[in-house]
Amino acid sequence: MKRLTFLLTLLTTLSLLLGACAPAATPAPTATAAPSPTPITFSDGLKRTVSLSAIPARIISLAPSNTEILFAVGAGAQVIGRDEFSDVPADAKTLPSVGGSMGKYDLEKIASLKPDLVLAAEINTPEQVKALEDLKITVYYLSNPTDLPGMYANLVTVGKLTGHQPDAEKLVKSLKARVKAVEDKMAGVASQPKAFYELDATDPAKPWTTGPGTFMDQLIKMAGGENAAAKLNVAWGQISQEELLIQNPDVILLGDAAYGITADQVKQRPGWDKIKAVVDGNIQTFDDNLVSRPGPRLVDGLEILARLLHPELFK
Repeated sequence: MKRLTFLLTLLTTLSLLLGACAPAATPAPTATAAPSPTPITFSDGLKRTVSLSAIPARIISLAPSNTEILFAVGAGAQVIGRDEFSDVPADAKTLPSVGGSMGKYDLEKIASLKPDLVLAAEINTPEQVKALEDLKITVYYLSNPTDLPGMYANLVTVGKLTGHQPDAEKLVKSLKARVKAVEDKMAGVASQPKAFYELDATDPAKPWTTGPGTFMDQLIKMAGGENAAAKLNVAWGQISQEELLIQNPDVILLGDAAYGITADQVKQRPGWDKIKAVVDGNIQTFDDNLVSRPGPRLVDGLEILARLLHPELFK
């Protein structure tokens, strides 16, 4: 009897000891919510903070320059709408238009396209940006650059906005190399031909042109020339026929050729037959979009100007 009692006591003690040595049960994991992506913030041309929670897959461009930049940095496939004047590259013309004529845009159409981002430009007013914001649409306002370095910076900015920063930086490197090639050629030029850039000669006695500080003014200088309207006190203005005769440009560049203006028409203008460019027959057509749209094609414009002003260097 005593032995039985001893065995029962021993078994009970061992059971308690084994229970104390057993590993504690692992609690069941509790479900935790996945962390939300941290928004990427940018400061735009209106000093607004613009936040993007992800790379925008649906982008609308409100300016031709923006459209050209988007496609140039590799974001063309993300563009789902454009202003009606965007025509470069050709693929852009197949996209739905959201207006833009006379500065009016179809806000209802923009909203219906459900964009993740609308890329505005300086042709758009702060009031238009506000109207889009009121529709809960994210808008980035891209300021116009005033020089080539500013244009390069815009390319990188759009690259960052669209997830194509490496492509944008590669593009900038290529553009800089092309600009340097022109500058190297111009380094040894002995003369600087004077160029008159015509924007609108509806009144031939006072044609519109580009003055100091404009891209055309800068590119003419970089291409080894001199702007005949460099003495204007405005960026864009009219120059009198008398002043044009005094300046006596070596070449006339027809930025209004897109509107049907031809060299023959220029030759027939009263008083213009005394201008050197007319006498020599050096009246050239020029695509104004290359210099009026502040995007990567500015470098195309520089190269064309260099060939027009110094053809002897490109034989």
